[in-house]
Amino acid sequence: MRFRRAHPADPPVAPRSMRSRMLIGAGAGAGAVLAFAPFGYWPLQIISLALLFYQVLRAGTPKSGFLIGWAYGSAWFAAGMYWLFISMHRYGDMAAPLAALAVALLAALMGLYAGLAMAGAAWLRRRWTLSLPLSALLLLPALWLLQEWCRGWFFTGLPWVASGYAHTASPLAGYAPVLGVYGLGWLAALSAGALLLLAHRTRLAAAGLVLAIFAAGHTLGWVRWTEPVGKPLTVRLLQGNVPQDEKFNPAHVRDALRMYHAAATAGAADLIATPETAVTVFEHQLPPDYLDSLRHFARSSGSHLLLGLPLLDGQQVSNSAIGIAPGNAPGAPAYRYDKHHLVPFGESTPDGLHWLVSSMAIPLGDMRRGAAVQAPFPVRGQLVLPNICYEDLFGEEIAGQLAAPHRAGERPATILINMSNLAWFGESTAIPQHLQISQMRSLETGRPMLRAGNSGGSAVIDGRGVVVSRLAPYTRGTLAASVQGMAGMTPYIVCGNALILGIAALALAGAGLLARRSRKNPV
Repeated sequence: MRFRRAHPADPPVAPRSMRSRMLIGAGAGAGAVLAFAPFGYWPLQIISLALLFYQVLRAGTPKSGFLIGWAYGSAWFAAGMYWLFISMHRYGDMAAPLAALAVALLAALMGLYAGLAMAGAAWLRRRWTLSLPLSALLLLPALWLLQEWCRGWFFTGLPWVASGYAHTASPLAGYAPVLGVYGLGWLAALSAGALLLLAHRTRLAAAGLVLAIFAAGHTLGWVRWTEPVGKPLTVRLLQGNVPQDEKFNPAHVRDALRMYHAAATAGAADLIATPETAVTVFEHQLPPDYLDSLRHFARSSGSHLLLGLPLLDGQQVSNSAIGIAPGNAPGAPAYRYDKHHLVPFGESTPDGLHWLVSSMAIPLGDMRRGAAVQAPFPVRGQLVLPNICYEDLFGEEIAGQLAAPHRAGERPATILINMSNLAWFGESTAIPQHLQISQMRSLETGRPMLRAGNSGGSAVIDGRGVVVSRLAPYTRGTLAASVQGMAGMTPYIVCGNALILGIAALALAGAGLLARRSRKNPV
């Protein structure tokens, strides 16, 4: 049997076919989903990355690195977001084969990010003649971070199941207020690279590095970046559990309006919030006294209401929330928040792809984008900042909404709230995954996150990312709780992703510099 070396410093290994390497990569990518909610086996995320890195390093060539990385990324995305099939087929009336093909094509496209990163790693390792430790600790983690950041930014971004989300309950969570979710992904990749060195002569240093990473994360978890401010709010979060196939059906709209009105006015609270588009019709299509009766309830009970509904401005539709305060007079303007980061194909359609949207029965296709920075909703001394559904995937945008008033000498929001409707995705992993995403936003900002979901995910998350109360999914109910607002600025709010991107740049520069120095001064 012939043997070959992927790198002069590596021990000889028996050749493995490219097909088997891709299958291993795909299996590792699909298995990584078990690290995320609702499963929570976070060590698997690090192990899966170690398997990916091992196969890429052993294969050696940029082409093989691309194929292995692409297989990993495609399987990871398909397993993590398989529930898109439900929205397109069950609720969008797209034919099952076409919906399955659409998910597969999207997964294949998302796999390109990991494929290009691994191809780049193989190419740079050959070009710079990098040793195994430099490849595992500097090159691969930095490129892994950069491909995740690119996936969350290019073409409006799709950062679902980014690797850092697996670590909301691991010791790495302590880094979130400093480095954000992509920083946690980099640390996981760094730990994976160190695992590869446990069979190398640097095994003791590698083991020490992993222990140091996790020990420092655990210690950082005790740091309080924010502090309580003002009095706690009493909140009631409404979960209507309106079936998606009834939500926009005119025959059922009136029933939903009555149900949410009754639930909102059932009792007083400082803040009462509905899910995204709890009201599915435009304001002028509501019963004449609908909003006025809610204003009357707000005045008489001293409650603040946050209501999710679409708003029509001329010919433009916004996915919005309006806030009704006790001081609002009949007909007076209410607080308004318009969704800024729109869902591709669901709320905004790229040029040339309207045919795809037209093949699905999804309402409210092209929508107006809200401002990047919007004012929070004042509630009894607290400032409540909404985000709608998909928006809380973008931590840097939420951090920017908090940093902007701070830079202007004004008070940033003290409480975050996500209003969502995940009934599009049936009884799938989408709801627990989205809840985990909201936990990360709380960790990054040091602020509580309230969640009002239609079919599930309604919860109260404290400023440390801990779910303190929640409603059972796929049930109708109201979650009552007391929530303490938090003030202060975490490093992530101030710096966003700039800090971790700078670390990646330094790692790549360091790898190149050390490789150049080793060539000039061979041992």
